Amino acid sequence: MNQHLLELAAFIHASKTSWHAANEIGIHLAMRDFDLLEEDESWQLKAGGTYFLIRGGALIAFRMPQETPSALSIIASHTDSPGLKLKPNPKAPSENMLTLGTEIYGGPYLSTWFSRDLCLAGRVTILNNHDEIVNETICLDDMPCLIPNLAIHLDRDVNNKGHHINKQEHLSPIIGLSDEKVIAKETLEKMIHRHLFFKELLGFDLFLVPMERPSFLGLNHEMIASYRLDNLLSAHACLHAIEHAEPSKSKIQMAVFWNHEEIGSSTREGADSSFFEDTLRRIVPSEERRLQIKSQSYCISADVAHAYHPNYPAKYDPDHHPLLGHGIVIKHNANMRYATDSESAAHLVHLCNTLDLPHQNYVTRSDLPCGSTIGPLFSSQTGIRTVDIGSPLLAMHAARELAACKDHEDLCKLLTHSLG
Repeated sequence: MNQHLLELAAFIHASKTSWHAANEIGIHLAMRDFDLLEEDESWQLKAGGTYFLIRGGALIAFRMPQETPSALSIIASHTDSPGLKLKPNPKAPSENMLTLGTEIYGGPYLSTWFSRDLCLAGRVTILNNHDEIVNETICLDDMPCLIPNLAIHLDRDVNNKGHHINKQEHLSPIIGLSDEKVIAKETLEKMIHRHLFFKELLGFDLFLVPMERPSFLGLNHEMIASYRLDNLLSAHACLHAIEHAEPSKSKIQMAVFWNHEEIGSSTREGADSSFFEDTLRRIVPSEERRLQIKSQSYCISADVAHAYHPNYPAKYDPDHHPLLGHGIVIKHNANMRYATDSESAAHLVHLCNTLDLPHQNYVTRSDLPCGSTIGPLFSSQTGIRTVDIGSPLLAMHAARELAACKDHEDLCKLLTHSLG
């Protein structure tokens, strides 16, 4: 197992939620001498300088050219994944069992969340010892919980008719037992207090996160299985690229890690926000020059793509079904649910050919709806030519997904060279 793939597994394990991912990316960049910028401070950017800024679970990193900028080379991904989020008011005990109420974030494959070890992780907003309101990331992995399946004896048709899941009633994890009267919020506060001191818990964005570590599968460990491969595979590849790309004389090299793609991106941290344009205005203050630069720019939007599933061949277009281990996927849709068109795809194909990297095309069956990603939002807001690509993936949106290691290595190589 090469070191790069071990680093991928460590990155995924550390990036429990979007806020953890942004922090982890920031740590890696700081170790590479990227300077942290704050949105509420003045910026003094230098030729050849490397910088990053964080907005919640989103992050933008960029490298300035030595000369006057003529274009942007952009790679983009997202830091969030579908899952189960805690409701603001935790549930009261049910008989002697302490449970927590959850709601759906994005489109998770719900049946995969049952009968597996889970922990709470995310962001909490607290009043600290200095009476300051601050955000902290936490992971309560020393206090696992579980959403148990109903015993098959009480649901004997489940294997024939499928698992009926009521989103309100069936998705509450059991976090403990108590025969005494317990206030659920106080229990949650005690759990958090084990990891963090605070005077008052003012708010939280906490998710249930599968505790199983990433693992390598196959005769030669040629596959990786984990939660949040969608879209930490792409986020890790973008991080690798901005760290290792050769500096450009005239292009601003930029890696964008948005949050909230899974819920539509219309937030202050999403691709439909002002984050990118706010940043670009400060890098290139002249509106005329900024418009000229955007017209010469190119963005690779990296998410994941549906890999061919050998047990369900009828779910795929027979001429456009990407295979695990057969290379980067270019995603197409006639209704522009992906930003790819002939021009943006041509640049990507030419780059793959130049680097001797395999590539595949994906189009969903004409009788099935197509998903979308950050590419169309970004290209429509900025006018920047964009292509949507991704690594092929099985079990997308499940609590455990599967990808090929070679595809990830190819993606890292492609994105690194694309910034040149």
